[in-house]
Amino acid sequence: MTAPTADATFFDLAAAPLRELNSALHKLSADTNETYWKVANPAGRHAVAAGLDVPVTVEIDGPVGYYCGGMNKQARIIVNGNAGVGVAENMMSGLVHVKGDASQAAGATAHGGLLIIDGNASARCGISMKGIDIVVKGSVGHMSAFMAQAGTLTVLGDAGDALGDSLYEAKLFVRGSVAGLGADCIEKEMREEHKALLAAKLEAAGILGEVDIGEFRRYGSARTLYHFHVDNVSSY
Repeated sequence: MTAPTADATFFDLAAAPLRELNSALHKLSADTNETYWKVANPAGRHAVAAGLDVPVTVEIDGPVGYYCGGMNKQARIIVNGNAGVGVAENMMSGLVHVKGDASQAAGATAHGGLLIIDGNASARCGISMKGIDIVVKGSVGHMSAFMAQAGTLTVLGDAGDALGDSLYEAKLFVRGSVAGLGADCIEKEMREEHKALLAAKLEAAGILGEVDIGEFRRYGSARTLYHFHVDNVSSY
């Protein structure tokens, strides 16, 4: 790590271990003046900038491995590359922005915050999400939003098979085609309040003026699997 400048604190993962970076970030206080960090040479390392709980910006120049930004709270984490499995997993608040593609389970179990993926996301994007907002500018793979409980998933491209399987109350917006809907997920009417909600998520992702809200369709829970019923046993 080099000394902080007026603009940033630099950390080179080719010269110092990841444990040292995460330890330094975890030690920051809420009133730190080291509010902007630049991380070089991540080289696919796992758990980069995981478990943060301070309002700082961490910009990572290159691809990351598993669980980058996991358990994030308050921080802005920018990945200038692709991300491995579970990016922003269990995020509570803040922002994680992947400027490439993301692997499986992006935003899994996350309770809040905003995850933006400029490219595509693989299978199970938003699995068991509990309040996070996810915006994917490309497409998502199969079983996305599986058991999603709350929050929104917005997909500008296509969605794979079994979208929203066993969905609870998360709201799904897809502009492209959907290969197939999962158990208890149905297409729903796109009313004005849903268009307003979608517009807010697109605005937060900085792309409101780039897409036509009228091209999106909304999907949600049919609410037939909330309570066990023998007539629905084949759907569980």
